[in-house]
Amino acid sequence: MNATIVLLPGDGIGPEIVAQAKRVLEVIAGRFGHTFTMPQHAIGGNAIDSCGDPLPEETLNACRNATAVLLGAVGGPKWDDPKAKTRPEAGLLRIRKELGLFANLRPTKTWDELLDASPLKREIIAGTDILFVRELTGGIYFGESGRRPHPSGEEAWNVMIYSTGEIERVVRVAADAARKRRGKLTMVDKANVLEASRLWRQVAERVVREEYPDLEYNVVLVDSMAMHLISKPREFDVVVTENLFGDILTDEASMLPGSLGLLPSASIGSSGPGLFEPIHGSAPDIAGKNLANPLATILAAAMMLRYSMSMNTEADAIEDAVSRVLKAGHRTKDIAGNGPSISTTEMGDLVVEMLRQ
Repeated sequence: MNATIVLLPGDGIGPEIVAQAKRVLEVIAGRFGHTFTMPQHAIGGNAIDSCGDPLPEETLNACRNATAVLLGAVGGPKWDDPKAKTRPEAGLLRIRKELGLFANLRPTKTWDELLDASPLKREIIAGTDILFVRELTGGIYFGESGRRPHPSGEEAWNVMIYSTGEIERVVRVAADAARKRRGKLTMVDKANVLEASRLWRQVAERVVREEYPDLEYNVVLVDSMAMHLISKPREFDVVVTENLFGDILTDEASMLPGSLGLLPSASIGSSGPGLFEPIHGSAPDIAGKNLANPLATILAAAMMLRYSMSMNTEADAIEDAVSRVLKAGHRTKDIAGNGPSISTTEMGDLVVEMLRQ
């Protein structure tokens, strides 16, 4: 297969971790006879610095014409001024919207070799395997917002808004995934308070009842879900929810396997290229120090092969290589505990070596 994979290293540790994923993809291409063209483009803070726009038109056009897009991370304290005209995160929100990437898939799976890296007891988290499906282009992040005068100074508002069609399409993505897994679908909302959540509950229940009657379906309030994730995570299979709740819950769930550095994500739409990235941020405190864990980005590359190119065998090879490296006891600083740790590039070396065997 000939594929164009646009690389968006971004800010902070982004260039370091994307570089390791690129090495892995190069090995996959050679091993399985593919040709991957991997041009690199600016996004986020570095794009603001170079041209004043967190998502330059050149970058957006390259992504539109790509087979898939692999992103590192955006943002950092350099661009955190709340009064700034634009911020790095605006580029990330816009690319999701422009590419129609309405569903964010975030697998949260514990590794037996790393159970002790989690702050939770191993008997609670062992065997956890959850796929979160987060709605990505609607809700409070994209609704009307603003500020206005108030007797105390100012007041600010953000509007959470959803349509029937937005809910239907992401629920179908989650239900289709549940059919391929263990047949369990959980929808998370706040219908006891929010009108938008009441529409979510109404629409999701209808879609599942009419189109997926074979699934085991239940609904959990978001505050209860936050508790269940740290008390009984094994009970969940596929979890679908709106944008804000999904953002918060998936970061909470990242502590189940012990580190954000282990968790990839995929953002997909009805057609066109998908966007694949680790769920962690730019970690500016360790940027340039060769300390970051590249495994989430490497696993995001595996998701990219699986979801955008139907290369299941190649994706399995990457995931197997990562598993063997972890079973051999190799750890970056974030998952090493009190034990010895290796660098970003050393972890990349080991995955590449496993793939070549």
